[in-house]
Amino acid sequence: MSDLKISNLHKHYGGFHAVKGIDLDVPSGEFTVLVGPSGCGKSTLLRCIAGLEETSQGTIEIGGRDVTYARPRDRDIAMVFQNYALYPYLSVKENIAFGLRARKFAEAEIEKRVSRAAEMLAIGHLLQRFPRELSGGQRQRVAIGRAIVRDAILYLFDEPLSNLDAQLRDDMRVEIKRLHNELGRTMIYVTHDQIEAMTLADRIVLLRDGLIEQQGAPLDLFERPKTRFVAGFLGSPKMNFVDATATRTGVKLADGTTLDLPGQKGLKAGAAVVLGLRPQFITVAGKTVAKGHARVPAVIELLQPTGSRVQATLPLGGASIVAELAAHDVSKPGEKIHIDLDLTRAVVMDPQSGQVI
Repeated sequence: MSDLKISNLHKHYGGFHAVKGIDLDVPSGEFTVLVGPSGCGKSTLLRCIAGLEETSQGTIEIGGRDVTYARPRDRDIAMVFQNYALYPYLSVKENIAFGLRARKFAEAEIEKRVSRAAEMLAIGHLLQRFPRELSGGQRQRVAIGRAIVRDAILYLFDEPLSNLDAQLRDDMRVEIKRLHNELGRTMIYVTHDQIEAMTLADRIVLLRDGLIEQQGAPLDLFERPKTRFVAGFLGSPKMNFVDATATRTGVKLADGTTLDLPGQKGLKAGAAVVLGLRPQFITVAGKTVAKGHARVPAVIELLQPTGSRVQATLPLGGASIVAELAAHDVSKPGEKIHIDLDLTRAVVMDPQSGQVI
């Protein structure tokens, strides 16, 4: 059974159509991430699920119950906000317990739930402090603790890590993933950060202009994007795009380089296409060329070290592309090398529609 079922959901703000007929089923226990650029409708969709925004059309079911017009408090959800939303005059313990007291839970049960949440989030030593005495990461843990004591059907996260620095975001991603594994509850998580989406999700729902562009397991979207938008949004560094002309067996680049694409079907010889190849599938060529790969000469234009890896900018077919190489495979700009293109991982797109062929 789905813990969340959304059918034909629309949301209008006056003349602006923010969410455009979305259908979405989220199975029990799944960690679903809604991701997309600013203004794509992901936060609006989450707020409609929470009951913080009224839907313009469509239905929302949570746990098999129609809650389209139910108040937020009657939806059996818990929500973690971007800005923590803690009460400044209450201690950490009182903040976590606030919702339970509002629902008239017995004090013994409140103590039990608060203690368990504090232990899971490693904030037991902070229970008597106030929000002003906490770091950003500690405040976010308190906000998450306040949500998990609810024992809700559905947990909603609205960009909870966007106010944290890079190291804290990394740490909190681990905590949230661990928390999901321990609780086993259904979670819907909104972010504009594709790294968060890839690392946290059981399933990614990628939105664009109020519509679902593609959904599926992170690796499915990474390796088998259906559109240029999906291919370019997911992955860091982003996918390389090179204008080309289709041949009977592959593509021809602007500099005359021809590449045979294994198993590629549906190409019309002579048609304009776009070749997509991820930086991770470009390596320094060895002595032999594997089946489905191509070896081409290149000159390093720019190097961006990232530690054990280096992002190398180099020309291919009249375009500048990025290859993610081992740090010691190349040494300096101007170096002449041969690169290996794994064409079994390449995608070909229609330049007009952006659809993968």
